[in-house]
Amino acid sequence: MSSKTLYGFHAVTVRLKTAPESIDEIHLDATRRDARMRSFAERAREAGVRVVESNDEQLSRLAASPRHQGVVARVQPLRPRHSLDEVMEEVEAAGISPLLLALDGVTDPHNLGACLRVADGAGAHAVIAPKDHAVGLNATVAKVASGAAETVPYLMVTNLARSLAEMKERGLHIIGTSDDAERTIYDLDLRGPVALVLGAEGKGLRQITRKTCDELVSIPMAGAVESLNVSVAAGVCLYEVLRQRR
Repeated sequence: MSSKTLYGFHAVTVRLKTAPESIDEIHLDATRRDARMRSFAERAREAGVRVVESNDEQLSRLAASPRHQGVVARVQPLRPRHSLDEVMEEVEAAGISPLLLALDGVTDPHNLGACLRVADGAGAHAVIAPKDHAVGLNATVAKVASGAAETVPYLMVTNLARSLAEMKERGLHIIGTSDDAERTIYDLDLRGPVALVLGAEGKGLRQITRKTCDELVSIPMAGAVESLNVSVAAGVCLYEVLRQRR
């Protein structure tokens, strides 16, 4: 199995916590001697991970990005942890209301990373996206997600509309977002099983996805801009669910 890279303190720390055996080696900036780096290096060595001192040029090349924070790990890909059925069975067995986030056509890795991060923070049980016209998990996604790419199942499905229909059969209320919807996210009772469906910024939801939703809602906009970035919109919607459930 070919290795991949993770970079940045948060992303690599979460892998150290959850699956240290999957880390081949961690490259650290040899010029950094601050407390954060010393603590991180000690933690990596305690976990039995090989630590390699590298310079900035080497780290940037490994990460394919200059925004590595002095930490780059070579890791083995983790086995996909869940299918949609497995996620639903786990949630139902725990006796809690499912909360899923579906992304329709989000291709920017920074947006996906931010969506995974907010999904983790709000307690979403999975993020779902179509295999076509969507970004997969890569080093940039993992860096932006600050570890959430390791904790939130990201399920890429062949047919998003069909997966949403399967969620309906399991009793989930499918709520899509649209700028032209009359009701807002704040008008709904979100305490039951919910799947929130958001489209790419600008394009919004595809027609087939809109038709599959039980209901469309908007996010109130009080200023001059017409819409929010998809990750910000995801945060607004997911945290409204969390607020109501608390």
